[in-house]
Amino acid sequence: MKDKRDVSATEPEWHREVPKVFWDPSRRLLRALRRYDYWRARSGPWAMLARRRWVVSHRVWSVVTQAEIHLGTSIGGGLHMPHPNGVVIHPKATIGPNCTLMSQVTIGMDRKGAVPRIGGHVDIGAGARILGGVTIGDHAQIGANAVVTRDVPTGMIAVGIPARNRAPGTG
Repeated sequence: MKDKRDVSATEPEWHREVPKVFWDPSRRLLRALRRYDYWRARSGPWAMLARRRWVVSHRVWSVVTQAEIHLGTSIGGGLHMPHPNGVVIHPKATIGPNCTLMSQVTIGMDRKGAVPRIGGHVDIGAGARILGGVTIGDHAQIGANAVVTRDVPTGMIAVGIPARNRAPGTG
């Protein structure tokens, strides 16, 4: 088994997004997002039909997962959502490759309209809120139910309300 530090923060691990069985809602939702992006970059009647097909698929899997991830959101490859229920991602937020989002995660803007930028291989625990123009560094971890309103440096752990940064291995 890979050590968590062996997961790349720059190179997407696309196998994390491949549906394993028919009933794999989070991966089916991601596939709809990826396929829509692919066909959005093309023109012609087949591209138009394909875009419509993937919009319908996105809507179906959005209802099934109860996740709000807009078409066209900037999400790096290898996103993993083991429990996608209630995940909300602002359409202008950016997420790096190989991140993990648990259930009820919100990535949203603040009153000024600023949105988060999340680095590569960031693990975000259930119920966490990342709000405003914060930057989350590569290989960071956000604890369950944390409310992040300040930057989290690379490799750090953010826990609490409001979230405070801690180095890995410290109490």
